Amino acid sequence: MTPSSPPRASSLGIALLPILILVLLLAADVLAFGEDSSYGSNQLALLIASGLTVALGMWKGLTWSTFESHIKETLGDAVGAILLLLLIGALAGTWLVSGIIPTLIDLGLDVLSKDIFLPAACILCAAVSLATGSSWGTVGTVGVALIGIGQALGLSEGWIAGAIISGAYFGDKLSPLSDTTNLAPTVAGTDLFTHIRFMLWTTIPSITIALIVFTVAGLGSEGIADMGSAQALQAELGLHFNLHWSLFLVPLGVIVLIAKKVAPVPALFIGVLGGALAALVAQPNLISTLATDTIGPALGLGETYLGAAFSALMTAAATDVAIETGNPVVNDLLTSSGMKGMLNTVWLIICALTFGAVMGAAGFLERITRAILSAVNGTFSLVFGTAFSSVMFNIIAADQYIAIVVPGRMFREAYAERGAAPQLLSRTLEDAGTVTSVLIPWNTCGVAQSGVLGVGVLAFAPYCVFNYVSPLMTLLVAAIGFRIPALNPSATSEELSHPGTT
Repeated sequence: MTPSSPPRASSLGIALLPILILVLLLAADVLAFGEDSSYGSNQLALLIASGLTVALGMWKGLTWSTFESHIKETLGDAVGAILLLLLIGALAGTWLVSGIIPTLIDLGLDVLSKDIFLPAACILCAAVSLATGSSWGTVGTVGVALIGIGQALGLSEGWIAGAIISGAYFGDKLSPLSDTTNLAPTVAGTDLFTHIRFMLWTTIPSITIALIVFTVAGLGSEGIADMGSAQALQAELGLHFNLHWSLFLVPLGVIVLIAKKVAPVPALFIGVLGGALAALVAQPNLISTLATDTIGPALGLGETYLGAAFSALMTAAATDVAIETGNPVVNDLLTSSGMKGMLNTVWLIICALTFGAVMGAAGFLERITRAILSAVNGTFSLVFGTAFSSVMFNIIAADQYIAIVVPGRMFREAYAERGAAPQLLSRTLEDAGTVTSVLIPWNTCGVAQSGVLGVGVLAFAPYCVFNYVSPLMTLLVAAIGFRIPALNPSATSEELSHPGTT
C-alpha cells in the first residue's frame, strides 16, 4: 500500500479484537496476581493491547506518527490529573505528621459509632463533594481521614471505601461546581440547572438505596468489640501527637478554596504547605524523632529544629513515613507513602490512556460507536445504548471525560431525531459515565481513588452501592417511561418510542 492510499475500513471484529485481547490479559492478571495486578501486570496488558492496536492500524495504512500524535495529545490532557495525584500523596504525608489526620481519627472515634459509621461517612462525603464539586478532592481529604476512622473501628476496608466513594460521587454528580456536571449538559445541548433538576429523579432514589444498604451493613458488622478498644487507640494517638481542634483549620481551608472555585491543583498545594506549617508548630517532638529515625545525623540536619523539620517534612511528603507505636492497629493508621505512593497509579493512568488514544487513532472507537447506534430504535434502547456506550468507553478509553463526550456526540442527533429532550441524554451520561468510572481497575478514576485510599478497586467496587445503582436506576426509569421529557411537550411516550408516528 502506498503512503497516499486511504486507510482500509475496519470491520467490527477487527475493532473489537484489541479489547478482547485486553480483557483476556486483564482476567489472567487478576487470576495470577489478585489485587496486586495493578502493580505492573495490568500496565503491561494495556501496552500489549496498545501494540496490537498500532499493528492493526498500520496494516490499515496508518503511520506511527498518527498514533504518536494522539498519544501525546491524550497524555498532555492528563497532566493536571497526574499533578493532582502527586499532591494528594504529599498532602497525606504532611497531614499525617502534622496531626491533622490523627486528630480527625480521634474526633471520629468520639462521635461515630460502628453502627452509624457507614451511612454517616457517605453523607459527610456527599456534603463536602456537593460543596466543592470534586470527588477526587473529597476522597483525598475527608476520605483519607474516614478510612482511618473506619479501620480504627474495625470495619471492612471495602465497605468503608464504598461508603466514601458513593457519597463523593453523589455530590460530584449534582454539584454545579463539578466539571462533569458542567460537561454533560454542554455536550448534550441543555443548560446546567435543567440538567441538575432532571438528575434528581434518578440520583435521589439511588443514594437513598445506598444509605439503606450502608445502614444495614453497619448494623450487621462486627467492628470493635467494646469502647475500651477505641479508647486505647485514642490514648495511643495522644501519646504521639498534640491533638487540637485548631488543626482542622487546614482541611477546612482547602475545602473553602475548592468551593470558591480555586483550581484543585493549587488548592491542594496550599493544603500541603498548610500541613507542613501545622506540623512545624504543633508537633515539635514528633518532628525531631522522625528526623533522627528516618534521616539520621549523617546530613547534619538534625542539629537544629528547622533542619529536623525540613528533613522530616520533605521525607513525609515525598516518600515514606511510618510512626511506630506499641499498637499494630495504630501503626497501620499512621503510615503514608507520600508522592512515591502515587507513582504506580500514575504509571497505570499513562498506560490506560495510551490504549484509549491508539484505539481512537485507529478509528476503532468510531467503528464500535456505529455498531451501537445501528441497534438503537425506541426510547429505552436509546437510553440503554447511551448508558452501555458510556460504560464501555470507561473500560476502553479509561477516562470518564471520554465516556461523557464521545457518547454525547454520538447520541445527540439520535435523541433529537426521536423527539427526546437533551436533558435525558445529559442525565444518562452522568448516571452511567461519571459514576462507573471509579469501578474500572484501570480507569483513571479507579486507580486514583484506589491509590488515595490504599484499597484495591476490586476490594471496594462491590460496595460502591450508589455507583452501580445509579445506571440501573436510569434504565428502570426509562423502561417504565417515567418522566421522559420530549422536545415537543405534547408528544406521548408511544410517539417517542416510534418517532415516525408523530
